[in-house]
Amino acid sequence: MGLEIMEPNTCIRGCCSSKTIPLHLRPSSYTLLSPIARGAESVVYEAILDGRKVAAKKPILSTSDDLDKFHKELQLLCKLDHPGIATLVAAHAKPPNYLFFFEFYESGNLAEKLHIEEWTPSIGQVLMITIQLAKALQYLHKHGIVHRDVKPANVLLDKSLHPHLADFGLAEYKSDLKRVSVDSWRSAGKPTGGFHKKHMVGTLIYMAPEILRKEIHTEKSDVYSFGISINELLTGIVPYTDLRAEAQAHTVLEMNYTEQQLTAAVVSARLRPALAGLESSAPESLLSLIQKCWEGDPRKRPSFDDIVSELDTVLEHQKIGEEDNMALHQLSISLGDQLRDSIENRHICHNAITWFKQGEEFSKQASLTADSRLKFWFDPSSDPLTYHPVLSCGSFATCGRRENMEDTHFLMPYMGNEQDIHLFGIFDGHRGAAAAEFSVRLLPGLLQSLVSTISPADALSEAFVRTDVAFRNELDSHRQSKRITQKDWHPGCTAIAALIVRNKLFVANAGDCRAILCRAGCSFALSKDHVASCPEERERVVSAGGQVKWQVDTWRVGPAALQVTRSIGDDDLKPAVTAEPETTETILSADDEFLVMASDGLWDVLSNTEVIGIIRDTVKEPAMCSKRLATEAAERGSKDNITVIVVFLRPVSTAERIY
Repeated sequence: MGLEIMEPNTCIRGCCSSKTIPLHLRPSSYTLLSPIARGAESVVYEAILDGRKVAAKKPILSTSDDLDKFHKELQLLCKLDHPGIATLVAAHAKPPNYLFFFEFYESGNLAEKLHIEEWTPSIGQVLMITIQLAKALQYLHKHGIVHRDVKPANVLLDKSLHPHLADFGLAEYKSDLKRVSVDSWRSAGKPTGGFHKKHMVGTLIYMAPEILRKEIHTEKSDVYSFGISINELLTGIVPYTDLRAEAQAHTVLEMNYTEQQLTAAVVSARLRPALAGLESSAPESLLSLIQKCWEGDPRKRPSFDDIVSELDTVLEHQKIGEEDNMALHQLSISLGDQLRDSIENRHICHNAITWFKQGEEFSKQASLTADSRLKFWFDPSSDPLTYHPVLSCGSFATCGRRENMEDTHFLMPYMGNEQDIHLFGIFDGHRGAAAAEFSVRLLPGLLQSLVSTISPADALSEAFVRTDVAFRNELDSHRQSKRITQKDWHPGCTAIAALIVRNKLFVANAGDCRAILCRAGCSFALSKDHVASCPEERERVVSAGGQVKWQVDTWRVGPAALQVTRSIGDDDLKPAVTAEPETTETILSADDEFLVMASDGLWDVLSNTEVIGIIRDTVKEPAMCSKRLATEAAERGSKDNITVIVVFLRPVSTAERIY
């Protein structure tokens, strides 16, 4: 609603500063639009001021102390003038409306960017944010100000993703800190914000040990919080939690602490978040700097002058590294493959290996050309009048809210040109896409090589196991040849495959992809999820020598904190996390309408019954149905990649709708 300014000629200036900030509120009105953030002490609105979009922070004032705090924060903000600090453009400091008006930063705060949008910044973006935030804190400390609430939720990002430090409600002048007791600090309100399991819970996880010991804040307390925040920027993991669902190569800490236990662990046991690893592409010098920043003894932490100096050196080396990579590229073009391979052996990482091609090479060696041997699966005594499904198939795959796609899939209707044999598969990668990319090319060829020896169900199972062995051997071979520099990189993928031979449907599943059948209008499960939260699977993993622990919010396997208990790859968790699938066999009939297969990005937010309902209310074209399911899952908040395959098992009109 539009609110008239009560004091149209009020001009608030930084009277204690050499800089005069144009905080004038001319005879006009401002409009508060929708809230964009809520905290215990304020609400932030999108607003319009004199025709320009701004962010309006409205503090919750209930006592005279709250009012004094507002004026104190306003006085401090009027003295600040730095590109790395959120810009105050106006304020209303008269009753009944007390408001701060700030520049509007289009990309929201860093915590939301990392944990709600699941943004994965490049190392260049990490370094840019790190050094600009460090310079903003250097500026504050030079002016005798300690922020006291440094965390990603208080770092705003503009449209170019440049950071701007915000929320100075707890900031104090160093000269005043000795007079600020713990009790008065608490009465002024605890810092709020941050993310734990997607809920607002406070900032205990960013507090330095000396603050947890109820000592006085110093500049070095900001240094500690800065180190914790930059590590979070690199890992994408909220400190002491595992907010991102996929398992990473680092150890995930259990988050079953009470506040008192976590405080004791940080102060006495020197507990820290899992440091970013090599998979983050962070320079070792940056990781070393983070560890210096979160030293338990404040005297051993660097100042922001030291931090900025070290970061300048890191940036300089990073530029040299980029120039070297460009030179390497030019050499590879001019001198040919032989010299390129020689040079790349010293530099290449796992991402440069084309795992699709690796799997395809193995497939060529394993598979047979499509010939009459596929007929081995047909029962010569079967009744020619037996029901035969008439198939049409389609698929859709999307990254969803993630920046990287780790799902792969294939459609093989009429495998080997046989009218009655069809094969479909989905592979959902974790800890990278390598296992999924390798498997999607190898498994179909392996399956064809097994046709003349065993039944379809056994062939599917054997193909999974052999694909797993081939991938792990290939990975190990690359490690030994030094084409992979990360020895602690253990990619894997869950997998599901459906084989239709005349009127028989065989499904093999390892992991938490899923397949269902629409039979007479109802969902019919063809697979079950293999996850550590399932007691039978948990018992199987433990019996095979694996470790299963409750971590964060569910049962997980091993130090990688894998939720699934069956997969291809994951060589660090073998043999407990087996690649052997569970298989089902179903006789198809005229009651069976369609088959749906999907990665867990769909099933995380949609039930089997909902999936059936959505398809029955969609134009009967399988690719369109697949896309609608994936789009619906994304709109409902799925955080994962989403791949969907829909196979109609009887003729339908593309114009047909069933309500």
